[in-house]
Amino acid sequence: MFLALREMKHARLRYVLIGLIMILIAWLVLFVSGLAKGLASDNASAIQHLNTGYLVLQNESDNRLNRSILLEDTLNDVHRFVSDEVATPLGIRMTTVTTTNESAKKVDTAYLAIDVNGKLAPDVVDGKMMTNEAANEVVVDTSLKDEGFRLGDYVKDQASGTEFKIVGFTEGQSYSHAPVIFMNFNDWAAINESNHLRKPFFNAIALDITEDMAQKIDNDVSGIEVISKEQALKGIPGYQEEQSSLLMMIAFLFVISAFVLAVFFYVITIQKMNQFGVLKAIGAKSSYLARNIMFQVMGLTIVSLIISIALTYGVASILPSSMPFELSIELVLGSSLLFIVVSLVGSLLSLYRVVKIDAVEAIGRAA
Repeated sequence: MFLALREMKHARLRYVLIGLIMILIAWLVLFVSGLAKGLASDNASAIQHLNTGYLVLQNESDNRLNRSILLEDTLNDVHRFVSDEVATPLGIRMTTVTTTNESAKKVDTAYLAIDVNGKLAPDVVDGKMMTNEAANEVVVDTSLKDEGFRLGDYVKDQASGTEFKIVGFTEGQSYSHAPVIFMNFNDWAAINESNHLRKPFFNAIALDITEDMAQKIDNDVSGIEVISKEQALKGIPGYQEEQSSLLMMIAFLFVISAFVLAVFFYVITIQKMNQFGVLKAIGAKSSYLARNIMFQVMGLTIVSLIISIALTYGVASILPSSMPFELSIELVLGSSLLFIVVSLVGSLLSLYRVVKIDAVEAIGRAA
């Protein structure tokens, strides 16, 4: 450790420059990770927050809720295996609504029809929850406040012309990058009464059951497929494509950081071959020299991470609310741990070179 500190102090500019590169890479990794998580939440938080593990969809719907149409008969078939407390219908539909106040602004939203007394009901952060019997009352996501929606305002469904009163706000509920409007099934039936089926329908049945029971329902109920919530998330248009692209970027950034560290410390090690040979000749062990390199790598990595985390949170605090960005403690800790591991892996080439140094040969080159 003493040797590592002395060397870093002596070649201060060299280590400051590599530290700056590591800060920028770690900062970019954290920012892209926060953006990936934010986009995932903005695209699918309404499904992520569902208090369920499985969803029943119409057969051959390709895991897409909007392609699934289920009728009451299917719900009754499912209730033969499980109670209505753990099997509740869910309706979902993309739409456009208009405020009836002076702004008259059009906003793309998503309707989610739920049993208000069931497990799918969201937490209300402002106002109250509507009831199953209430007519034309809805609970909406707080992001609509940025569009001028207020408690007590009326929103008009563009397709049916029906007006709904906002009685409450919930938080963190979006679907396909659109804020969610929760309604009961009476209002859901009213806005869909002109459908070609001429009878009530919904898109999915949420199941809070074990894997074995989900498999049994999948096998014994005809015309349906039971999928996990993770499969339903991947079925949301654009969700998997967005996440795959961003995760590939993050993976490449980690690979780049490993190569940068490996090349930097390997070049430094080559430049110091003679000094390492002299140290070995006077009794320094390879393990001692390797520990010094490891200390330098760990020191640079940890300091760079601390600075990059501070920069990321600083930038996040000034980002507009409309930009999907979410940086949780778990994400920061996971990315930091992975960055440390990548840094250590990048230093293995230098450690191998130090172990293979021949003292006599190195001193001979120095002479």
